[in-house]
Amino acid sequence: MDLYENKSSKEKIKRDASVNDRIPDGLFLACPYCGAQMYNKQLGEFRVCANCGYGFRLQARERVSLLTDSFEEMDADIQMTNPEFPGYAEKLARAQSQTELGESVLTGLATIEKQKVALGVMDSYFMMGSLGSMTGEKITRLFEYATSHRLPVVLFTASGGARMQEGIQSLMQMAKVSAAVAQHQEAGLLYLVVLTDPTTGGVTASFAMQGDITLAEPHALVGFAGARVIESTIHEKLPKDFQRVETLLENGFVDQIVPRESLAPMIAKIVKLHTSLEE
Repeated sequence: MDLYENKSSKEKIKRDASVNDRIPDGLFLACPYCGAQMYNKQLGEFRVCANCGYGFRLQARERVSLLTDSFEEMDADIQMTNPEFPGYAEKLARAQSQTELGESVLTGLATIEKQKVALGVMDSYFMMGSLGSMTGEKITRLFEYATSHRLPVVLFTASGGARMQEGIQSLMQMAKVSAAVAQHQEAGLLYLVVLTDPTTGGVTASFAMQGDITLAEPHALVGFAGARVIESTIHEKLPKDFQRVETLLENGFVDQIVPRESLAPMIAKIVKLHTSLEE
């Protein structure tokens, strides 16, 4: 027998480790944030921990289905051609098969509670949402379309950072997307970012932090370098929740933390307000 500690109630619950051998995979889950164990159907439609409110990771198409009234995909055929890094082509093929996406971001035109937006959703299941050259191309095209058609952009970020297999081509996407964001904002249009778990690396260092308004899901991990890298560099122990959005909110990097089930009405309210100000 081992002990499981529920961090919210501090109650210790006995658990027989051998039970795990008799439970089908995926039937019971542990929350990555608070550690609470639950039957997978307890997560509900939005896949949120009933104990702490952490939102389990969603694939891009799942999120679009939960969030939008309608969605028309853009640039679905864009994907990397002739990847040279050893084994890269096979990894791309697996990611494409698992997510039904050509790249690590899904982009398109959407309506969210009757508000029309240009929507981008990064997918952490596609090579950890890594920023490849075609990811950057799709996001850039989304901003360019939104600028020319005077649409707000809503972008859900989820990324492990730049894609190492593409080297400098991946890193250049930070500047490329940032330039498109700047043109969109110069046109007086709204850019709304929603930070989801995890948002790290070059994505955090560029367009994830360039929104006019920045929302976040509860307990999402957001940062640049990993905590262990930072600790080994500064030789100090980091505070608890150092890279969680609650800390970012306290320090002014996030405007509001919004539960997943409340995101659609909140986004629609912000877009509607901004549109009325434009008029």
